[in-house]
Amino acid sequence: MIAIVIDEYDLAISHYVNELGFELIENKEMTPEKRWVVVSPGKEGARILLAKAANDKQKSAIGNSTGGRVGFFLYTTNFPETFLVFSARGIKFLESPRQEKYGQVAVFQDKYGNKWDLIEKK
Repeated sequence: MIAIVIDEYDLAISHYVNELGFELIENKEMTPEKRWVVVSPGKEGARILLAKAANDKQKSAIGNSTGGRVGFFLYTTNFPETFLVFSARGIKFLESPRQEKYGQVAVFQDKYGNKWDLIEKK
């Protein structure tokens, strides 16, 4: 499991579940300010803890957890369809799809500005 720092739980859940199609695995209140929220892109994908920023230092990391590099990789078995669905849902792609030796890929940003590769292996 990895963590992505977010600003607000319900907005993050909506983005990852409704726009990116992830599954909501857990959503438990820990304290009035803190919840344990886990999403996953599928049974074979990593689980992601949506961690609400609790202080200014953490807030400054929202959307920049990998220093501006692509830090997350989402695999699909139908690149053209996934690309069209994400585009229709307002997901921001930073480039047009391109063919690489390993497959088709395009970089997109999540709601927070984190960069992801959408990939379909050859």
